[in-house]
Amino acid sequence: MKSPFIKWLVLSFVSILIVEIFKKATHFDDLFYNSLSEQLTFQQVENLLSFQKKWEWVGYVFIPVFLLIKTSIIATILYIGLFFSQKDLKFRNLWDIVLKAEFIFLLVPVFKIIWFTFFQTNYTLEYVQYFYPLSALNIVGYKELETWFIYPFQTLNLFELAYIVYLGYQVGQLTSTNADRGLKMVGYSYVPSLLLWVVTIMFFTLNYS
Repeated sequence: MKSPFIKWLVLSFVSILIVEIFKKATHFDDLFYNSLSEQLTFQQVENLLSFQKKWEWVGYVFIPVFLLIKTSIIATILYIGLFFSQKDLKFRNLWDIVLKAEFIFLLVPVFKIIWFTFFQTNYTLEYVQYFYPLSALNIVGYKELETWFIYPFQTLNLFELAYIVYLGYQVGQLTSTNADRGLKMVGYSYVPSLLLWVVTIMFFTLNYS
């Protein structure tokens, strides 16, 4: 797959497929129904589920659009960082490596499917929503944290680390330097942007929770 556009299409398709498998494996609709039935009447739950089914296609459209925006922003951040490092690279090449790195995050729902199928077979909707494999949140537990601390603890995970390392390696290859140099470039550009994003999410969660 030499074309970044093809990679984006494949990434989008596989993401949608895994999301559907995850929903089936965890019986997500049943969990959603049980959670709502504790707060709403039967008719209200039925109306809400019907509305959800009617607009389910929006979720399928959202995934490729979200991936396009996310990978483009990260590629732009890397491009700006490399520009100030006096490394002139084509945006297309940076978008290509970001798309390849994004496949790492597909392992997250795969791990979740395995976990809920074979290890944790008794769970609630809340547990499914907050569970993030190989993350700091799984060590401290979400019940002991304030709501606005949950996202940063989810973000602190081995998949994110692998993503950063892979980006650093690929940037090193593109700039004809080495992985160490590539990691420094990623560290100067992507990592601060990630921290800013996490702080922003924390701020909004704190104000609207």
